[in-house]
This record gives sequence, structure tokens and C-alpha cells, in this order.
Amino acid sequence: MDEPLKVWFLAPEVAPFAKTGGLADVAGSLPSAIRRLGIDVRVGLPFYRTVKEANFSIKRVLQGLEVPLGDKTLPCDVLETRTSEGILVYFFDREDFFDRADLYGDQDGDYPDNLERFAYFSRAALVFAKESGFCFDVVHCHDWQTGLIPVYLKTICRSDPFFSQAASVFTIHNVGYQGLFPADSLSACGLPPSEFHPEGVEYWGKISLLKAGIAYANAITAVSPRYSREIQTSEFGMGMDGILGNRSVDLYGILNGVDYSAWDPATDKHISVHYSVGNMKGKGACKAALVREMGLDECILDRPLLAVISRLTVQKGYDLLLDVAEDVIGMDAGLVILAAGEKKYQQALDALAQEHHGRMAVRIGFDDPLAHRIMAGSDMLLVPSRYEPCGLTQIYALKYGTVPIVRATGGLDDTICQFDPKSGEGTGFKFTEYDATAFLHQIKAALNAYHDRRTWRKVVRNGMNADFSWEESAREYVSLYQQIAGKGASHG
Repeated sequence: MDEPLKVWFLAPEVAPFAKTGGLADVAGSLPSAIRRLGIDVRVGLPFYRTVKEANFSIKRVLQGLEVPLGDKTLPCDVLETRTSEGILVYFFDREDFFDRADLYGDQDGDYPDNLERFAYFSRAALVFAKESGFCFDVVHCHDWQTGLIPVYLKTICRSDPFFSQAASVFTIHNVGYQGLFPADSLSACGLPPSEFHPEGVEYWGKISLLKAGIAYANAITAVSPRYSREIQTSEFGMGMDGILGNRSVDLYGILNGVDYSAWDPATDKHISVHYSVGNMKGKGACKAALVREMGLDECILDRPLLAVISRLTVQKGYDLLLDVAEDVIGMDAGLVILAAGEKKYQQALDALAQEHHGRMAVRIGFDDPLAHRIMAGSDMLLVPSRYEPCGLTQIYALKYGTVPIVRATGGLDDTICQFDPKSGEGTGFKFTEYDATAFLHQIKAALNAYHDRRTWRKVVRNGMNADFSWEESAREYVSLYQQIAGKGASHG
């Protein structure tokens, strides 16, 4: 019997251990789906303070692993746990790099030594694989923090027989995060000056770890089919469209899945009453509970309640939201927003909420249980993103019978089908042009559907019956692993 394919799955954050965004959800759930397809997958991430302080059952399995970094050799401790699905997860511990309040930076910005921190993690993961005898066929890397791993495999590890067959996949979760560092830091991550060139790690006179991953990996993936096409254009490529276009034959769009064990109104531990597509009574109870919790007027119980759950950034379309908020409230609807991010948007939203007290409520900060209650208690979810690699909230919304109104970009376009009242087909409402008029037009279309009970039941049911679990996407990843396994440093 053939040995199973071995995959070393390396990410800067993995749920439930460490999380700042959707990348952690992907890295926390995709390996389980891959394992169910017969792959020997093991996961690695840094041992952050957030992991150390949580109550996970983790044991130290190796002390003093020697990790070469530039002209130094730094020791590393390795810890291990096993998930409920039986997947081994390894943590790479060096206190001066990872024992910090946050993962990538603080209120003053990114940590200035992020290049050294993630170069160290990347080298440590490769050294540990060799030390422990885990002869992986494919290393699956995620975002700029792991962008040096494909480089190392094709440079300093190239002559080592242990790594000679190892191939790499590099997944872009957001091309806007590019891992930019000064050119003179190259030696700090152990790379020779010969790698600093336009086809290598050089990007407009700086080092880009995102570009490094794109340039050196055997295969590149983006987190939705539409996004994989968009990032090859100047509008969405954020300056990386040239190299992505050059590597288009190796670039694949594979849609993110979701973990329904965490997001399902039939079992959700954060909501007051459970419900399902076969029994929707609980959704009304969830709406009543949310209206009370957010201090909205009771009249909202009989009116449409629209929600926003996202980061407060220009990417998420807050300029459009601010443009249409008063119109939405003027159409006899309620509006509830859970968000954290840029102060200028916080202040604008707070001012609107005060002006429209009882009709609009805003909560600033990341509150996962509240996100679940808003998802269950709202009628519609607004996602007017300027760009969206994949997006998960709109997929969660479908499951909760909360109809998405989205901009047709990236994964939003791939996951939401425009509702057609005549045929009764579709799962939400989409607008294409990035402007308030187009956005408002689709909000009005959704409100019209809401006021026709039969039509609304149809669009809600369509969404709740949609399936975005990981199985299909995992099959696509495994097919890609099989395609590149054994190609190693000599290809791509």
C-alpha cells in the first residue's frame, strides 16, 4: 500500500489557537477536511502569548532546536498538541519573538522585527521537519509571513537531499498585505544578495515576502476563483499583477469553505433559541433578543433589520455604508453594526447612531459571541466591499437565513447568486459598480422582497440550503498537491 501524501501546513495564525482574521479560520478547518481525504497533514505556527495563556493541552516535545538565521544560530523549543480530529499541531517557541501582546504589531504599527520573527518561524519549521523525520511532499504556506519558505527550499535547502523532492504551495489570502522590508535586511533572513532581483524577492527597492512566496512557490492559490483573476489586473493586483500574470499558469482560485460546526443556527451555543431551515420560529426569538440587547425600538421587530459585521477599513466599503445609512433608516428599517478599526469610521458611525437612537446601534470591538447573535437576529447582511478575496460572513449569513447584499467582487461574487423574484432562484442581492446609488438600488430590491412574505421565505430558504463546507475545496487542494508532489526545487 502506498504511503499517504505528506503535507506540512504552515500558517501565521490557526484557529482556535491564534486568530486575527479569516486566515485563522481557514488554517483551523481546512487541514481536517484534507485529512479526511487520506492525507498525512501536520500543522505548524508560532507559539504566541495568546496560545500560552489559553487552556490548551500542549506539551513540549523538543528543546534547543538549532535554527540558523543570518549569521546566527538561535535555539527554538517545539511544543505539540493533537486536535479532536487527530491532527498534530506544532508550535515554535522563542519568547523574545513571540511572547507579545499581539501577533503582528501594536497600536504603534507593525513590529519592526517582523522580518526576523517570521524568517525564524519559517527556518524553524523546515529544520524541525528534518530533525523529526517528517519528510513532507508538499509544504502549504499562507500569506506573506510564510513567503520565505518557498525561497529557502529553492536556495539554502536546495542541496539537502531531505528537501530535494519537497514542493510548495503559496496561498494568497489578501494581496494587500505584502510583507515589505528594507533591502538591507536580506542577510538577516539568511538569503544571499543574488536573490534580490525583480524576478526574486525585490519589489520596488524593498523586500516583499508576499512576492517571494509568489515567485518561488511551485503553485500559487487565491481564496476564490474570481479573486485569482482580479489580482492579475492593475485595479485589484496592488502592484503584484505583473508577477501574478507571469505565473498565471501556476495560479489557481480555490474557494474557501466554512466550518459549520461553529456556524450553524441549529447548534450555535451563542444564540438564545436554535432554528433551522425546517423550523424558522427561533429566528424571530433571536431578533427580539438582539433588538433588546442593542437598545433598538420595539417597532424594529416588525421591520427589516440590516446588519454589518466587519473591520472598519476602506476595503470593507464604509464610505458607501456612511452614504446610505440615513436612507436605509428612512426606509423604515433598523441598522446594527459590529466593527473595529479606523477611528474616523468609528466616530462617524457613533455620531449616526446617536442621531438615530433606537433605529441604529453600533458596537465597536471584536466580539465573536455578539457576531453570532447579530447574524441570527438580523434579516439582511450588508457587505459592500471595495474588494474581497473570499469573505466568510456572507457565507455564514446564508446559513442563518440572513440575506446578503454584497458587491459583486472576489469571493462575494463567487458565493452569492442574484435573487430573481420571477424564477425564485438566487441567494442574495448584488451590485457591480462601487457607488452608493448601485448599493442603495439593491438594498431597495431586498426590502421589496422582504415585504412579500412568500418571496422572502424563498430567498431565505435558498440561502440556508446552500452548502459551502470544505469537502469540495479540500478535494481541489489535494488534487493540486498530487499534481506538484515530487517536483521540488527544480520546477515552478
